[in-house]
Amino acid sequence: MSGTAEIYDAVLNPGKLELLRSWVRTQSWFDGDPERLEQVTAYRFVDPEGEVGMESFLLSDGARTFHVPVTYRGAELADAADALVGTMEHSVLGRRWVYDAPADPVYTTEVRRVISHRDAAADHLQVEDGSVTPSPVNIRGGGEGGAEGIDAPQVIRVVSEDNDAESDCPLIGSPGTLTGTWEDADGRHTAVLVVVD
Repeated sequence: MSGTAEIYDAVLNPGKLELLRSWVRTQSWFDGDPERLEQVTAYRFVDPEGEVGMESFLLSDGARTFHVPVTYRGAELADAADALVGTMEHSVLGRRWVYDAPADPVYTTEVRRVISHRDAAADHLQVEDGSVTPSPVNIRGGGEGGAEGIDAPQVIRVVSEDNDAESDCPLIGSPGTLTGTWEDADGRHTAVLVVVD
């Protein structure tokens, strides 16, 4: 099971969306206006060791949806300066180093486990009142994919709901994929978010 992610009622400086808008403008897969980006939803995984936070954002610029998974660490990740999204001050946890998740071994291990075990995203625990809610994104692993792999998982950055193997699109729910279903103002959406070898 993916467990339960602890969510704090905290003040962040800078805020998550501000940090992500600044970072995506430098990424080759993003060619839009970062100031138009708004958060649609997000889902989480849990580090079994309890040290690294993992949150995957779905952001929209009004025309496209982008998938941006990050990790939160209490100290710098060695040899990962190129993957640093930025730092933020968390009013409860202190300084957090935020990384592009595919460069973080904790994330790559967990996303492979979720896929291979046909697992789901973590539930959310509000630390202040103890309430638990399910993930707002229905995540499901497609099985196989293996817990170990040579290549980093392929994160689908620009989300597509195409589901056609002949068009070289990963099939929703197929082995080696992580699929998400969520709802927004435009309705219900399902797409492949990660593919592993």
